[in-house]
Amino acid sequence: MNAPIDPQQFRLAAVQMVSTPDVKENLQTASRLIQQAAQAGAQLVLLPEYFCLMGLKDIDKIRVREKLGVGFMQDQLAQLAKEQQIYLVAGTIPLETNQAAKVNNTTLVFDPAGKMIARYDKIHLFSFQTADEHYDEANTLVAGVSPALLQINLDGVLWKMGLSICYDLRFPELYRALGEVDCHLVPAAFTYTTGKDHWEILLRARAIENQCYVLASAQGGTHLNRRRTWGNSMLVDPWGEIEQCLVAGEGFILGTLSKDKLNAVRSKLPALLHRKL
Repeated sequence: MNAPIDPQQFRLAAVQMVSTPDVKENLQTASRLIQQAAQAGAQLVLLPEYFCLMGLKDIDKIRVREKLGVGFMQDQLAQLAKEQQIYLVAGTIPLETNQAAKVNNTTLVFDPAGKMIARYDKIHLFSFQTADEHYDEANTLVAGVSPALLQINLDGVLWKMGLSICYDLRFPELYRALGEVDCHLVPAAFTYTTGKDHWEILLRARAIENQCYVLASAQGGTHLNRRRTWGNSMLVDPWGEIEQCLVAGEGFILGTLSKDKLNAVRSKLPALLHRKL
């Protein structure tokens, strides 16, 4: 695996896609971008929500669902992590539940040996309705119940990362429940309508109030199902400044987490120590 020059730093990449209804095509695109990010020095790569499938209908995700630990998508992701010697935070894939007509929208994390080391099921399910748009994830998804923390030890340095997905971003209590972290990882597929007004504000707010980095990986374009997603994958630092951003289209951003910057922000404004509730 690529090693940072400074052990107090960690190189991360967020992949942005415009996913299609074809799982194999999407995996090929993800594979190409993951390889490029790894070659550029990323030690961890984050994929967007629904990277594997942006179906023509909501129920399409049920058709391609997999059982945890078994399936083409999971095999491919594990192999990619191993080949590229990276931590791979695999956006979301649909996993089986005890309800035949519904799935979990799940983030899986694979280590450089290809072993799955973390799982998070999306807790907050999105619904939105206007005269032109209608979404209700509860029709096809079962909500998760537990927050999930990813812990990575690199050369004796512990990195803590919170896992959340898209609509979770609107619920700051989830991020508080995860405690003090170095970075929150947010795979997403924000709609263009909500993204243009709220995406950047919410990402920067979560970074500022938790005094940590936020790395967000997005869908960014017009899909074959006519859904338009906002894009703007970005890395926000603990002061709320945007360090990297990809506005639209497929590609990736690359940035660095710094323990020194985290400590500096928390030292000059020790808000986390001032919490009363």
